[in-house]
Amino acid sequence: MNAQTLPFFIAGAVGQLECALDLPDPATFAAPRGLALVAHPHPLFGGTMDNKVVHTLARGFLALGYVTVRMNFRGVGKSEGTHDEGRGETDDMALLLAHMRRQYPDLPLTLGGFSFGTFVQAQLQQRLEAAGAPAAATPAERLVLVGTAAGKWPMPTVPANSILIHGELDDTIPLTAVFEWARPQDIPVIVIPGADHFFHRRLQHIKNLMVEMWRR
Repeated sequence: MNAQTLPFFIAGAVGQLECALDLPDPATFAAPRGLALVAHPHPLFGGTMDNKVVHTLARGFLALGYVTVRMNFRGVGKSEGTHDEGRGETDDMALLLAHMRRQYPDLPLTLGGFSFGTFVQAQLQQRLEAAGAPAAATPAERLVLVGTAAGKWPMPTVPANSILIHGELDDTIPLTAVFEWARPQDIPVIVIPGADHFFHRRLQHIKNLMVEMWRR
């Protein structure tokens, strides 16, 4: 993301996984406020941890004071293995969380994702909620989901305080599908007028909305 980005690798079930760590500005934050894991869009359609929406999510978390980590899913970049339709990817995200928990055991957790990454993070949250007490399995305090993959994959329910951001003109994941998924959960959906699935020319709204909504 910037000169401060620290690349690293963790051992996954099917090989090494390429990751990137960004730390909040120490001039602004005396200590990190939390830990954020960010998941990228579908690997078979060009999704990587360097996706522009993923970068925007990461910048939003950094602006909030969160230690922020991204990972290339299986078969992407220098990550080994092959795409596993969300199952193995959720396992790998859980391994990344366990790795980061060894370094930051007490920081509140948040999960962010874009498109396919929202499916992975919602599954991880569901798994953490079911796991119970161990600190490494503590659920996220909040989710930030952009281009939520409702209708594309079987999205679990998410916490009521989740921040959902979607493009009005998204033709990959129609806004109506997100409404149908969010409606029974009574979770608001923030719609960015004129935005497509990749938020071309409207990326700045994602970070601004994240920061504004987080502080409410």
